[in-house]
Amino acid sequence: MKRFFIGMCVMAITTSGFGAVQADGLNIEEVELALETHIDNGLAVGMVVGIIDDGQSYIIGLGRAAKGDNQEINEHSIFEIGSISKTFTGLLLADMVRKGEVKLSDPVMEYLPDIVEMPMRGGKQITLLDLATHRSGLPRLPDNMAPEDINNPYADYSVADLYDFLAGYKLPRDIGTEAEYSNLGVGLLGHVLALKASLNYGDLLQRNILTPLGMDDSGIELNSDQLLRFTTGYGMAGEATAHWDLPVFAGAGALRSTGADMMVYLRANIGLAASPLADAIKLSHDIKSEFDTPQMQIGLAWLNKINGEQKTIWHNGGTGGYRSFIGFDERSGRGVFVLSNSQDDVDAIGWALLEGRVADLRAQKIIVVENAAQYTGDYQLAADFILTVSHADGQLFVQATGQGKNAIYMKSKNEFYFKVVDAQISFERDENGVVTGLTLHQNGEHFAKKT
Repeated sequence: MKRFFIGMCVMAITTSGFGAVQADGLNIEEVELALETHIDNGLAVGMVVGIIDDGQSYIIGLGRAAKGDNQEINEHSIFEIGSISKTFTGLLLADMVRKGEVKLSDPVMEYLPDIVEMPMRGGKQITLLDLATHRSGLPRLPDNMAPEDINNPYADYSVADLYDFLAGYKLPRDIGTEAEYSNLGVGLLGHVLALKASLNYGDLLQRNILTPLGMDDSGIELNSDQLLRFTTGYGMAGEATAHWDLPVFAGAGALRSTGADMMVYLRANIGLAASPLADAIKLSHDIKSEFDTPQMQIGLAWLNKINGEQKTIWHNGGTGGYRSFIGFDERSGRGVFVLSNSQDDVDAIGWALLEGRVADLRAQKIIVVENAAQYTGDYQLAADFILTVSHADGQLFVQATGQGKNAIYMKSKNEFYFKVVDAQISFERDENGVVTGLTLHQNGEHFAKKT
């Protein structure tokens, strides 16, 4: 049966001692004014944006830590950074390789308890490199996840659950032949590196990466002071969401950080700050294989966008209430990160800044849909696949079976589009103008009747 998928994988200005100046084509004052439109137009609750240009660092804070809260976002506000955590796991692997503790070619099975069975294919074993480059053949997520709380979906997934999944999984293709983005794979990588070090992942990351870099306000477990600065995340419908806990898959997305610490990380990766991890950082960036398209390649978790001689190294992330982006051009030295405690399109912000498109930073005001209730209901797309359309304050949302809720935006009375994925919705009406169905335009046209 065809599988449908329409979801995702998953501050007042403060500056580092610099005023609003022209920096290699970026006017920081204009950038701030453009970013404020995301707050003013309701697309974001709060965000912190870091920019490195011409060797100078800027941190812009906008919005609030929570709705109805007077606490302004600043460089010390704490966000979930989601899958950007994978780059830290890639760096952790690179550091352990540089120290001679592991090799990229080591089989994963070598670091698991003897009782654990790893899937194999064609006599080949999955290696640490396969996990770091998403070429292991493992899926995005294990199929034995059954969260008690869908709002914190990884919290009760155990090591025993992971081992049970690995023992029973059959790889669908040869190892190393094709990339498939896998939270499971990088989560497993973090798990085995921690086993090798006889530490839990958070402590290993703190000892080997965060402390050497001077990222003193980042981690997985937060102290009492940090909890006071932990922002509230918001979902697509603008509702407050639970913070995510990833005890087994910590290496895939569990890290929390601040704008100040992410600036330290960005500067270290660009090479603007002396670091004991400089060699490991370089190894983590080096291209290991193609990823998805010839223009996209991958190092140790870091993605590389290739355009002629230009190489942009980047990653993004998302949890239930947060979105994040980090990217930098090694040749020009420009770098950007964006942390948001809501569902704004931070990828678009990040790329616009990297490419100097300040005019594209301005957010358009959301068009309020009149009589939004006329569109709401369940639409049967397949026997086991329903699209549920809901609304809040004139904004429409679509939630597919087993997936998260995503906003759709009006082009015309019957035509809507997603921002998070290349897909559109066309509503169908009867002779009386009543909505009776919809067509999902994604990899073809798929009609769904309203039930």
